[in-house]
Amino acid sequence: MKPVFEITKAAYFDAAHFIEQGPPDHRYRRLHGHSFKVEASVKGEMAEAGWVADLESLDVALKAIAAELDHGLLNEKPGLDVPSLERLCLYFAERLKGTFPSLSRVVLSRPTIGETCSLAL
Repeated sequence: MKPVFEITKAAYFDAAHFIEQGPPDHRYRRLHGHSFKVEASVKGEMAEAGWVADLESLDVALKAIAAELDHGLLNEKPGLDVPSLERLCLYFAERLKGTFPSLSRVVLSRPTIGETCSLAL
């Protein structure tokens, strides 16, 4: 049995959002911002090249998506009208899956407030 590896790259971005669900006076309804960390993992056996996937390619792709969101209003992006951590995980996964078919996990966190969401694929 060949060993199976999981490799991971991370990127960071800062963005604003609001969430309209909940009571009218809830603090989530007000425009506010967070610092985000996103991690994408690719899982598989080591290929002939000696790796599961090219970490540099994963890094470039992940940072490009994070740059699209950086210092913007998440609610303005298609699919992020309700910009929850769950929807952000899906946003990154949908954009990475085509280039990295063995994408196995996307983790989105707001480290300063201790919140994390993990999407296993």
